[in-house]
Amino acid sequence: MILRFLILSILLFLPLVAQTPSGQRSPQLAKASSRSVGMSSERLAHIDKMAEEAIVNEEIPGLVALVSRRGKVVYHKAFGTANIESDRKMESNDIFRIASQTKAITSTALMMLWEEGSFKLDDPVSKYIPEFSNPELLDTYNESDGSYTTTPAKNEIRIRHLLTHSSGLGYGLIDRNEGIKAIYREAGIVDAWTTYPILLAHNIKTLATLPLVFEPGERYRYSLGLDVAGYLIEVLSGMPFDLFLKERLFEPLGMDDTYFYLTDDKAHRLVAAHEGKNEQWIKFNGVEGYYDADFPVKGAKTYFSGGAGLSSTALDYATFLQMYLNGGEINGIRFLSRTTIDTIMANQIDMGSDTSYHGLAFSVLDGRGVAKGGLGSEGTFNWGGYFNSQYFADPEEQVIGIILKQTRNTINPDTTGWKFRRLVFQAIDD
Repeated sequence: MILRFLILSILLFLPLVAQTPSGQRSPQLAKASSRSVGMSSERLAHIDKMAEEAIVNEEIPGLVALVSRRGKVVYHKAFGTANIESDRKMESNDIFRIASQTKAITSTALMMLWEEGSFKLDDPVSKYIPEFSNPELLDTYNESDGSYTTTPAKNEIRIRHLLTHSSGLGYGLIDRNEGIKAIYREAGIVDAWTTYPILLAHNIKTLATLPLVFEPGERYRYSLGLDVAGYLIEVLSGMPFDLFLKERLFEPLGMDDTYFYLTDDKAHRLVAAHEGKNEQWIKFNGVEGYYDADFPVKGAKTYFSGGAGLSSTALDYATFLQMYLNGGEINGIRFLSRTTIDTIMANQIDMGSDTSYHGLAFSVLDGRGVAKGGLGSEGTFNWGGYFNSQYFADPEEQVIGIILKQTRNTINPDTTGWKFRRLVFQAIDD
């Protein structure tokens, strides 16, 4: 009798074993009470105070903040003004230019193709974009007439270099090498976005003919590598970059508010870019000769910058990050293998930080960063954007924090970035 009971018990338990853990589906992000996921609503309320004080102190005109834990959104609020000129109130579903937050999305798309065997990480870029063959290094630059000399590079740019900012490429307007900045400008290189009818292929092929700042693979230096990666995705997939992201990432993830260029019915939700000038906030129109800050809703809408071109919402970006926290899957759809994410998060290059290293898509917190305090657990990954936006995701605590703003040249120093991150972690209460 006892033997029959044991056998029956084992047979009844077997179906339960078969369902775990690979058979489970990670649901889409959904709202839940903070207590249900081990966070304190009273402590999360400190974020309200931070945002309100920052607006009163003219650190920012407004912001949207989102916090999630264990796949549940426990905080998602808007504060202040979305548009100074129209006095429009900020809404939690407003759309922001996420600028360099685009980079992680581009890296993810490229790594999806890597998983499929489309290339090896240490393949030379010239294997797929021949214009990058035989690179040259900038030797001298003459400011008086714009002439320059070069020397042959010893190494070619590898695909890994694009993802780790070690390609030797420059970054146009924000590059600290005045020679490279001038050479790029003279060549008409688009380093972020444009309202002109320029194609990604044309821009990247032109970039390939220009000198590098240093030997590929030599060191970390922020660059246009992810824009090259965007074009590489076009070459490898045979699809326009924007369409690849839409079909392979945005639609299956449910990121319905993420675009290079906004549709007419969503343009009214775009938050205006602002800058501090003469002790007041005004609309930021961009930088003359480089780019127009109204790019998501005007212009030719033909250029798709893998390094800085997307606009999105806090909830959409949180969904993208949650896919990573889930080990590459969400809502039953797998985008990346857990093993690929391990490679993406591995220490690929020293980025000169005393808290983090750079992987293949993000800055990743190391033990030194944990010791600094308030930044998260070891392995927390993060980045930000040109218009003063920040995000982080902590795999150990299963926490995501996103704070979106649209400012340049602030009136008073903006403290919300570092305060927000600290306030999120102090709200953990389990």
